[in-house]
Amino acid sequence: MIKAFALPNRPSRSYHSNIGDFKRFKGYKYGARMELSIAQPDDWHLHLRDGDLLEAVVSHSAKQFGRAIIMPNLRPPVTTTAAAVAYRDSIMKALHGNTDFTPLMTLYLTDKTSPHEIKLARESGVVYGVKLYPAGATTNSQDGVTDLFGKCLPVLEEMVNHNMPLLVHGEVTDPEIDIFDRERVFIDQTLKPLIQKLPKLKVVMEHVTTMDAVKFVESCEEGCVAATVTPQHLLLNRTSLFQGGLQPHNYCLPVLKRETHRQAIVAAVTSGNRRFFLGTDSAPHDRQRKECACGCAGVFNAPVALSVYAKVFEEAGALDKLEAFTSFNGPDFYGLPRNTRKITLKKSTWKVPEAYSYASGSIVPMSAGESLDWLPYLPS
Repeated sequence: MIKAFALPNRPSRSYHSNIGDFKRFKGYKYGARMELSIAQPDDWHLHLRDGDLLEAVVSHSAKQFGRAIIMPNLRPPVTTTAAAVAYRDSIMKALHGNTDFTPLMTLYLTDKTSPHEIKLARESGVVYGVKLYPAGATTNSQDGVTDLFGKCLPVLEEMVNHNMPLLVHGEVTDPEIDIFDRERVFIDQTLKPLIQKLPKLKVVMEHVTTMDAVKFVESCEEGCVAATVTPQHLLLNRTSLFQGGLQPHNYCLPVLKRETHRQAIVAAVTSGNRRFFLGTDSAPHDRQRKECACGCAGVFNAPVALSVYAKVFEEAGALDKLEAFTSFNGPDFYGLPRNTRKITLKKSTWKVPEAYSYASGSIVPMSAGESLDWLPYLPS
């Protein structure tokens, strides 16, 4: 729903938008405040870490999202259902009981994962996916898969039996492959053969970054293969890593790509295609671990994610498609009910903090120190 009211004595400009099933609103005044009321979104790809970092960041997601798929790449990784339940308990404890936020847990796939573990995961009622990290692909992925079509095949077959999604970090790790080509090569070498071998396996290609990924997802059967898309890959391109000097807080994996790829992803998500949905890949690191000789990959975008998504959809003239991307496509793919609670995005300029302090240091968010035009809040 769109709500708008004009402030007096300001020159007018036209504004055209629509949202959900409501009529197109016209005649937005300059300086007017507009509000978008949408079903509360979920985050289908989130890193919460553990310890002090977990305590510091979890509230940023919980105050905006109803549910989140929690990534399992801790040290040690979350490889069993028992570990996933324990991690969920830690998250709930960090929330101090002051929220309706629901963490949806995942298992970290390894060459040693057993089919029986998939059965336990499904029966637990708290595990909603299994994450495939090719060994060495990203943060804490050293325990990842080295033999997907050999040692892991019985596990994948059991996942089909239990309708358990495989959540894929889609990059090869061969050092001979250029880092900007690793997603494309992974699609050709791994994903296409995987889908051909197990066509009923539900697959989420996480944090897609290229037009190659967009074309691949669009070519697959709807309901079987889908993709999450991050704020940074919609807003930034690889030049953003170097403007004004090296920008470590824009460094993530998969790395930002060319502008042509960014445009292809924007076109896909703003088209209304149900195969694409919100997944922030918010990945916090302490400032000192980002601003160092060998900085960590990951963008902490939880505080700004909804603001950035709204900006991208507004600039594309597609605010009417925002709610489906943020709130409908994800639960529909996972077979979960859509949230009934509403969240409001107010057209109100706010400044992103330069950093967030916590017990062990500070964390720099995406768009630190910049002004954004959409401010999300949950009505009481």
